[in-house]
Amino acid sequence: MRTTLSRGRLTTDIVLAGVFALVSLPLALLGNFFDLLALAGFAGALAVRRLSPGWSLGIAWLAALVQMGTLRELQLYDVAVLGVLYTTAAHGEPIVKWLGLVSAGVGSVVATLYLGLLKPALGQSEFLFAPDNAVALTLWLGVTFIAAISVLVLSWTAGLLVRAVRDSREIGRREEVALRERELAEYRYVVEQERNRIARDMHDVVAHSLAVVIAQADGARFAARTRPETAVEALGTIAGVARGALGDVRMLLAELRHAETDTPQPVLDDLEELLAQLRGAGLEVELVERGPRVELGTGHQIAVYRIVQEALTNALRHGDADRPVDVVLAWDQAGVVATITNHVRPGAEPVGARGARHGIPGMRERAQLTGGQLTIETDEGWFRVIARIPAQQGSTR
Repeated sequence: MRTTLSRGRLTTDIVLAGVFALVSLPLALLGNFFDLLALAGFAGALAVRRLSPGWSLGIAWLAALVQMGTLRELQLYDVAVLGVLYTTAAHGEPIVKWLGLVSAGVGSVVATLYLGLLKPALGQSEFLFAPDNAVALTLWLGVTFIAAISVLVLSWTAGLLVRAVRDSREIGRREEVALRERELAEYRYVVEQERNRIARDMHDVVAHSLAVVIAQADGARFAARTRPETAVEALGTIAGVARGALGDVRMLLAELRHAETDTPQPVLDDLEELLAQLRGAGLEVELVERGPRVELGTGHQIAVYRIVQEALTNALRHGDADRPVDVVLAWDQAGVVATITNHVRPGAEPVGARGARHGIPGMRERAQLTGGQLTIETDEGWFRVIARIPAQQGSTR
């Protein structure tokens, strides 16, 4: 089976095979045509050893059979067998890898029998020991076999070690790539969550501030002729709210430009300032807290503040301004339940029916991100937002 190999590596293998052939050629020329044929076979096996380790192993076996079939002596070109076995273990497919190990074992047996028995028996070489000295002959064959299999298996084992190191590095590289991809995915998720939070904050700030500005502007317009002092007071409130909204928007834009920010976020202690703004806009708000406060994390406090702010903004825009809005914070060991109830103007369409893009979905998402939940209750004449925000143990306020 062929493997993917760059043109540069293939060229390198061919050049090295050519150099090996040139080095081995002088000794091969001392032999005959079959030595040159075997040399060409071994050089070809080296040339394609990484392009196709299976074909390389087959060509090497063919060259070895030509050499043994013509009863040629060992030559320098036989060293090519070591490179071929190394390549089968380092670059071959699993079946080629194990065929290389089998070839090392079978080749050791064949080489031992060829050099120790076949050539002497055919008169191509003399016996080192007397044929009837079975003990000495057996010992010689054993030493020859051990030497042959040690060299062949050692070259195959070296290729296997290189393969293991390469595979280990590849696994490490893949793990590093996977880790980077996971970190990138986590970063993108955090960025998306931060953008969603900023979008919610932008909506809450702009919607609340514009609602107050509109209510004050309407009041100032009607009071301008009969009660100028009231109109002046309303204009002052509009200016203050607009400045505050401008500062909040600038803060949110700064958050978009910087990964981290030390700008303060609203917490529960800022609720009174929020209610004062709404009361100044003409909305009567009654805040009631039941039970002792429990520990809430900063993120949970922001969620409570923003939910109350959005609910009161909706009440200012769509509710009955002549009737009070009730804000109840019921505390227990599990956390806090914020309930905001307002009366709806006669004939007004319920807030939930208008399909708000950010209002109610934003409140619900804020509650869910803290592990809590938000429910909406409506009936003829009133609208209620109920947010359950759990306590966060071990957090700081």
